[in-house]
Amino acid sequence: MPENSRQEQYFQLIDRLLRCENGSEPEVLNESADLIDEEFVRSVLEVATFMSHENNQEGARFLFFIARQLAKELGLYPDVTPASNS
Repeated sequence: MPENSRQEQYFQLIDRLLRCENGSEPEVLNESADLIDEEFVRSVLEVATFMSHENNQEGARFLFFIARQLAKELGLYPDVTPASNS
């Protein structure tokens, strides 16, 4: 059961992110830093995809942005820069 409770914590954190005041997302994430991992990013993407299918484009865009930022911070999503042709 511990896996379920962690998943539940992910969803609770996503809910807090969606409800928090604009600009306070870093604070909300810092309060739950122990939950920020690759599985959390996956959960954020799952919820964003669901929201997109439910015509909640604003919420989906917000969560995709959060997931992208967290993935970069965790080193899961390399910051790709164009290669020079020299």
